[in-house]
Amino acid sequence: MTPTEALRQHQLLCDELHQFALEENRFLRQHQRPLASELLERKRTLLTKLDESLSALRTVPAGRVKEPETRDLLEQTRARILQILQLDKENEQLLLRYSLTGPRPAATPASPSSALLQKIYSRIS
Repeated sequence: MTPTEALRQHQLLCDELHQFALEENRFLRQHQRPLASELLERKRTLLTKLDESLSALRTVPAGRVKEPETRDLLEQTRARILQILQLDKENEQLLLRYSLTGPRPAATPASPSSALLQKIYSRIS
């Protein structure tokens, strides 16, 4: 695989990661709960692909960065990575908020009867 091909494939993977981050954001906003298991599995798969892509990029010689085509690809990829990082930070905050608050109660608890309140009051006075 040539360095340009490796960079293009990495850019496509970054686009896929960006789409997933958007989907994750929509899910967290809509359902207000942590991710479903199928989304978590998809995320793990994408992260495995990212590791492989980064390994392929490490083989790119540093001198190739000066070529105009490579430089343009790098700038586009960097911009996409910044978008992914920003979305990921927002998703982490949403996930933390929904993890701490837990599921919302379905109904309010029933109020105690007046007889029970009178009994408690008589014990105190």
